[in-house]
Amino acid sequence: MTRETVFTYAAPQLKFGAGAADEIGYDLSQLGARRVLVITDAGVSAVGAPQRVAEAMRRFGVEAEVFAGVHVEPTDASMRQAVEAAHAGGPWDAFVAVGGGSCIDTAKVVNLLTTNPGDLMEYLNPPVGAGRAPERPLKPLVAVPTTTGTGAESTTVCVLDVLSLKLKTGISHARLRPTLAVVDPLLTVTQPPEVTAASGMDILCHALESYTAKPYTAYDAKEPHQRVPYCGANPVADMWAEKALSLLARSLCTAVAHGDDLAARTDMAMAATFAGMGFGNAGVHIPHANAYPIAGGVHDYHPSGYPEGEPLVPHGMAVALTAPEAFRFTHPSDPERHRRAARLLGGEDLPATLTALMRDIGIPNGIGAVGYGEGDIDTLVAGALKQQRLLTTAPLPVTEKDLAGIFERSVSLWE
Repeated sequence: MTRETVFTYAAPQLKFGAGAADEIGYDLSQLGARRVLVITDAGVSAVGAPQRVAEAMRRFGVEAEVFAGVHVEPTDASMRQAVEAAHAGGPWDAFVAVGGGSCIDTAKVVNLLTTNPGDLMEYLNPPVGAGRAPERPLKPLVAVPTTTGTGAESTTVCVLDVLSLKLKTGISHARLRPTLAVVDPLLTVTQPPEVTAASGMDILCHALESYTAKPYTAYDAKEPHQRVPYCGANPVADMWAEKALSLLARSLCTAVAHGDDLAARTDMAMAATFAGMGFGNAGVHIPHANAYPIAGGVHDYHPSGYPEGEPLVPHGMAVALTAPEAFRFTHPSDPERHRRAARLLGGEDLPATLTALMRDIGIPNGIGAVGYGEGDIDTLVAGALKQQRLLTTAPLPVTEKDLAGIFERSVSLWE
């Protein structure tokens, strides 16, 4: 079998900078949209950002309604409720997501299931779902992030909890990618320190995982119809990842400690977007695969800085908790690349650099600090093994034993 010689790259249109959100009405009018559903959550709605965006649309003759029922860390149940609400108020010419990754991911599913037939489970990635592809075009989707982390405004992926399985999974298809990403750092300054820290680690792992992913040249050659958004590490994705790491090195700690520092917030917003442009094409691997069962099977942990409610391990935090040990495992695949990533962050050894940063910004000390112990390892491994779409992107083959070792060493990351 010959090896791949082709990689692909795609990204949404991008509008970036302070005040960019005020121009969304004009942008939608250029897309021919006259009736738009704004999708957000209660927390973001409470600070007024979606209403301001909707009002800005009306100045350009675009009718906007706000749906504020997004569930933080969305579930299959909350996604279905959002789809039902959209069906009840539709039809819509376009959708606008204002919020973090939960809002953008929910908007992606709403767009998918209001334009295409079938049930949510049919579209989920195998082996959890059937991996059904959309048959019909989706409506324009404008993504307006108010947190700096997920990169969802750039990607073809959405993530959700399947409640009956106590497992996170997702949907991945090129048609889910937003039409336009509007990144306005002014919308991020109210983000609490704890959310900034978790979101920042998500950016960091997006960049590191795409940078250390299996190279596109290591895959078997594909026919045109076999190409998928995650094609492996490649020169274009590497460029975005390196720039994101450099921006984080100078801004993450400042943004956590001084949320009103607009320069740091701008760097963080740019890093999130750049990392999304990288991993949205190269892919992510072990830390994200491990994060899904960590977040999906949470017992009774709930971090400060997040709205009160059900137990919660935020996505970015869940990704970070096994990242040092995951990168210790992948180091032999390309030692110099791992060292280069550490140097971009101001260190020499990548696992040590990550644990020092996590301590500095208040990320919990491993999976033990969020309620998991040795007795949970088998369940966590089983959940991670279901994320084969991600694990196949890892630069080394990952066995059940390998995952168990990473989880075991991640119960406590430092003394």
